[in-house]
Amino acid sequence: MILKEQQEIIKNIVKDFFNKATIAVEIKEEKVEGESFKVNIETESPQLLIGENGQTLSEIQYLLRLILRKKIGSDILFDLDINDYKSKKASYLKELANIMADEVVLTKQDTELLPMLSQDRRIIHLALSDRTDVVTESLGQGTERRVVIKLRPADRSEITMPEE
Repeated sequence: MILKEQQEIIKNIVKDFFNKATIAVEIKEEKVEGESFKVNIETESPQLLIGENGQTLSEIQYLLRLILRKKIGSDILFDLDINDYKSKKASYLKELANIMADEVVLTKQDTELLPMLSQDRRIIHLALSDRTDVVTESLGQGTERRVVIKLRPADRSEITMPEE
């Protein structure tokens, strides 16, 4: 459980971090989700803070986690978003996953997505986990790891032998 005073400390650390970097930000939203404290900030130069494929955002979040660990303790989970980048990307990835799964069902051909970060692959896997017609798996190593969407194999118990 994240206490109100811890939430205030986190918000102050986030504001102070960006002030020292001379980047104007406004905390748009903060909320507790389970054991995680999520902060969404808005800025007029989001591309500077997000970076290519969210890499800069990930690095800023990592730095803030280190600072928070020293100030509050290691049990605080912190998630930073900038101008709703992560939520928009998650929506896009879910839509992409379903479109590609539909294509797999139509063409009966496996589809291999482009390499992506582990958190993005996880969104794809979760988006398709309830579907009964396809399965997903991750293949490759390191930065080349990607999701493959395949037709779900037929359940052997449903196969009936033709009568003679």
